[in-house]
Amino acid sequence: MDKIYDVIIPGGGLAGLTLSIQLKRAKPDISILILESMDNAAPTAAHKVGESTVELATHYMREVLDLKGYLEEHELPKHGLRFFFKTTDKNDITNRVELGPRLKLPVPSHQLDRGTLENYMSSHTQSLGSELIRGARAKDVLFSEHGHQVTYSKDGQDTTVKARWIADATGRGSLLKRKLNFVKPMEHHVNAVWWRLKGEIDIDDWSENTTWKSQLEPKLRYLSTVHFMDKGYWVWVIPLGSKNTSIGIVADPAVHPFEDINTYQKSLTWLQTNEPLCYKMLKPRGEGEGLLDFRVLKHFAHDSGQLYSANRWGVVGESGAFLDPLYSPGSDLIALANSWMTDLILRDLAGEDISIRAAVYEKAHLAHIENWIPIYQNKYLLMGNTQIMVFKIFWDWAIYWSVPCLIFTNKGFVNLKVIKELFASPSAIGSKFGELNKRIQQLFIEWQQYDIEIFTNHYIDPFDVPFLQKWQQELEMQYEPKALIEKVKENVLLLEKFAAAMFRLMSAKALDTPMDLKVDPYSICLQPGSGLTSITTGPNAMPPDEEIDKQVDIIWFYNKKTVSS
Repeated sequence: MDKIYDVIIPGGGLAGLTLSIQLKRAKPDISILILESMDNAAPTAAHKVGESTVELATHYMREVLDLKGYLEEHELPKHGLRFFFKTTDKNDITNRVELGPRLKLPVPSHQLDRGTLENYMSSHTQSLGSELIRGARAKDVLFSEHGHQVTYSKDGQDTTVKARWIADATGRGSLLKRKLNFVKPMEHHVNAVWWRLKGEIDIDDWSENTTWKSQLEPKLRYLSTVHFMDKGYWVWVIPLGSKNTSIGIVADPAVHPFEDINTYQKSLTWLQTNEPLCYKMLKPRGEGEGLLDFRVLKHFAHDSGQLYSANRWGVVGESGAFLDPLYSPGSDLIALANSWMTDLILRDLAGEDISIRAAVYEKAHLAHIENWIPIYQNKYLLMGNTQIMVFKIFWDWAIYWSVPCLIFTNKGFVNLKVIKELFASPSAIGSKFGELNKRIQQLFIEWQQYDIEIFTNHYIDPFDVPFLQKWQQELEMQYEPKALIEKVKENVLLLEKFAAAMFRLMSAKALDTPMDLKVDPYSICLQPGSGLTSITTGPNAMPPDEEIDKQVDIIWFYNKKTVSS
């Protein structure tokens, strides 16, 4: 026990391995020990959720970790998120409203085979100089100014090692969270089951309709993360680089009890009732050796009371917080946490006092989680409402691309001046951004009673809306800190106009209000009896913006004539 490592990482999954690579790339001589409880390498098509990346995590893996070459050679490119909504005939996929990009996306993302990826990263981080011990289960941590002690068990023997820093990446085992008692529940009670099927599954083969097939180039639907949605649930179909396919059901137990899906056979029966075409196409693929695995996860969302400490420890990945697999945010949270942890560790090793940074980073991370919870909380009940979900998905993409993605790709989350300017006070633009999102997410719930039509035979592309296309394309642009702050302010102003335009359409349909209302996006409400005074005369009330209104009209499915003043 003479050696004292710079960092010990209990947990050698996605979070721990990526953190070790990020640290080694930044400081090649840093000493790292990874303790991984699995004895052997992960199997291909590993029994893990989290195969789909979106833009923030993709930038992290490609640019920060320098895994671009590996990803392009061994993992599949991803053609965005694709949604199929409620319809009158679920046996015909062409009858459903389809939302997703038509053309290849300018900013890349990937479909990940977690087994293949983690095996590569295990070898890669060791080639960079990290030590990795397999079959080592971390049991306890004792904190000390002279080096934290980690006790782990391997082959029935307990061993103690020391490190200056502990980065807990034990996932749902949450070593430090349980030891230090900062477990924090999250009021989002949704369950998931998922399984892998042998071979490729291309949903283009689920119809002989040549017009529908020709809407996209061959294989683009196959490369999408596909979602089938209706009230209380969504079903995913994700291709893997191993030429296998991941299938999952995520459901609100208030509508679809966990007991109805918690075995493979029950899941098939559930699909037969709720997604009959999925059942027809997937059931034969799971026969014989076609079913590779099956897993369940109940009440998967969880929060964390702490994340980083100036006493030289922190939690990353699912050891901290996890929200929901919709929109594939898990690897985004890993990228954020690892970047904050890396910055703290490197500054501390360089002799810097990190106490202020640790507090700021934790506050920023917890605020990020708090602002993102409303995206998922109580929203599964809206998944059978096509117009709501189209508005919501476009809104959710807009807020994601315009603020957190942009800040991350420009290293703004580890710049104290940027964080202070954007988030330090309730009136700061980042704080307003969080309040705006909460208001709009509540508006979607209020609109549900009015959104009663079932739409069919329609295709909508996020890049049909020019400002969304522009934001996605600008993700890789680099700004100096001052210019970044101004760009975020500019983007939030456009989000306010987007919110106001959505409200005018909803209110005109629901309450027969005129389309030329001034609207305060921070006061909007569709509750009966709420009145319009505060909405139309609030301090942020803004008149219609002709160009934004024209773009938002593209994603409005109801007859516009019925909502004219």
